[in-house]
Amino acid sequence: MSKTHAGTFPVDDLLAWYDTTHRKLPWRAPLGEISDPYRVWLSEIMLQQTTVKAVAPYYAKFLETWPTVKALAAADRDDVLTAWAGLGYYARARNLHACAQHVAQHYGGRFPDNERELLTLPGVGSYTAAAIAAIAFGKQAAVVDGNVERVLARYFAVTTPLPAAKKQLREHAEVIAPLQRPGDFAQAMMDLGATVCTPRSPSCMLCPIAQDCAGRINGLEAVLPYKAAKQEKPTRRGAAFFASRWDGAVLLRRRADKGLLGGMVEVPGTPWVEGGECADDDALSHAPVHGAWKRVPGEVRHTFTHFHLELAVFRANVPSDAEVRSAAQPDSCMWVPREELRGQALPSVMRKVVTHALDGRAD
Repeated sequence: MSKTHAGTFPVDDLLAWYDTTHRKLPWRAPLGEISDPYRVWLSEIMLQQTTVKAVAPYYAKFLETWPTVKALAAADRDDVLTAWAGLGYYARARNLHACAQHVAQHYGGRFPDNERELLTLPGVGSYTAAAIAAIAFGKQAAVVDGNVERVLARYFAVTTPLPAAKKQLREHAEVIAPLQRPGDFAQAMMDLGATVCTPRSPSCMLCPIAQDCAGRINGLEAVLPYKAAKQEKPTRRGAAFFASRWDGAVLLRRRADKGLLGGMVEVPGTPWVEGGECADDDALSHAPVHGAWKRVPGEVRHTFTHFHLELAVFRANVPSDAEVRSAAQPDSCMWVPREELRGQALPSVMRKVVTHALDGRAD
């Protein structure tokens, strides 16, 4: 067992539980086999703030399309962004491609096997570096995601609210991380948090480490970890303009590489600002082309990490020789045949806009 200042942590009990109950996930190697670093890295990037259920089909598609890190490095970034569309947090897709290129160019297509070098890769933070080191290379590492934080907070009865407790929880993780089977231990902790030590109604009767869990002993298992009160998300508002030419092409615009939804494709629109609703006349001053714009009834609503968004949608049929106004950044705009919209790197909010424009009635 691994010693801690709070006694012993039942590493062996946890691993025995993992050996018989572990989740079968597409990116995991069978017990006793070494995991492919590329698959570990790809899955860990996709799983950041995203559920296993949501990630699984994207992971399979990426692996089928780009089976190696060199193949992904050689891909066109637009193709990567398009394949990622709908998964959210699009900076991950940009970093994914940049990281693949870095590994291909500087490491010959082989991931470095230690946390220090892994941390230098684009988009790889402390958690991802530790996960790759432990799971793919068998290195002792403190792998701490949200599930692991919850297990540690309960086992050690850490009452400091998150996020302030993160440093303390990581210290616990560093102490208990074993030398033997570090990858299995990391995945066992994740599985325990995901399937037994769940956010609500933890199943302590099924937990292999419940006997010495200080949170359970003190009756705190259902309330830990404490979390600082969240601030209410503000609401931003704007308008989107769905311009359809008489030949069937739709006007789209590529967003700047940096910032929210960087590098993705959008339906042109106004800036998104907090405050009251924008009057139709003010919104239409941002229309990308001249046309008989009509507002589609209803709104598109979407929630990002830090704010809610409400978009009014306008649509118009315009001549085939319609010119994009300078204010709409014509160099970033493109006319795309309607049947090819599905293949564009449209984020979820823009797919909602397209659906609303096509399904709604503006007359």
